[in-house]
Amino acid sequence: MRKEETPAEAKRAILDYCLGKGALAAGVADLEAIERIAPAGHRPSDLMPRVRSVISLGVGGQTQGAWTVPAKAMAYFGSTETRAYAIAYGCAFFIESRFGARSIYCPPDLDNESGPRVPLQSLKLHAELAGLGARSLAGDILLHPEFGYMYFASVFTELELPPDAPMAENPCPHVSCVALFRRTGQTPCMKFCPVQCLSGDIDEHGRQAEMHYDMAACAEMSEQYEALPRMLDQAIAAGDAAEREAILTDLDNSMAWYKMSVGSGGLLAQCFECMRVCPIAIGAPGADPIRRAALNHRTAPEPEGSSGGSSEGS
Repeated sequence: MRKEETPAEAKRAILDYCLGKGALAAGVADLEAIERIAPAGHRPSDLMPRVRSVISLGVGGQTQGAWTVPAKAMAYFGSTETRAYAIAYGCAFFIESRFGARSIYCPPDLDNESGPRVPLQSLKLHAELAGLGARSLAGDILLHPEFGYMYFASVFTELELPPDAPMAENPCPHVSCVALFRRTGQTPCMKFCPVQCLSGDIDEHGRQAEMHYDMAACAEMSEQYEALPRMLDQAIAAGDAAEREAILTDLDNSMAWYKMSVGSGGLLAQCFECMRVCPIAIGAPGADPIRRAALNHRTAPEPEGSSGGSSEGS
């Protein structure tokens, strides 16, 4: 670190870098809390033994147009997660070049020793502890009161930075969701889930009391291309060339190959119906890029989202 910069000043420079590159929000998670909560093998120190700080950043989830298209189309272009990864990758270089401290862009990939549903690190946990979102009734998806639904990325560094605090108040459930729950026993995300994989309860104060998420039911419907290895196994075991071709060029399987070829962000279909009807995900003040652009035009020229950074003690 430069001698003239304090840890707080270094943190501000790092978060400003993330915001200037397009992040809507950024903060520093409490490393001790992550190490205590994350399971063995998936703690930051398991990936970077000398880690001292975990930086989390979030980018906007969808354009407003994306929420209006049919589910079969939204599954292909809804994700903006790669933008978050690019910012985090650059941030790691920024920290090393400016402060001389080893840093890494935390890979969002699955742990190849733990199975197809276990990530190397929980980016959601990092973001939650950094104050970038709180867990919702929609399967624990993080929501931010200003920016709604975001995609997250993390950076690990040996530079010690003061941490932020988690959100003091959870924006979920929205008052309109509470009203619907009082009448019907379901929030919008519960009601419009195609496979009814969400359920829960809201207490007398309008706060989350319970949240239940049937991940298997959700995956069976939405992540229909996760069985790619099984499909390849069936093709290899086919009795003849005609049967093999039929397996590989089946309509659904052909869509999987297409998604791979165009780099659409993964081999998994996505649903989004719970977020499509979430008043926080689509209606939060900064969740709408159109409204954000209008706001930027009315204020002094700054990088998009520059007002969304986490400040000291937030």
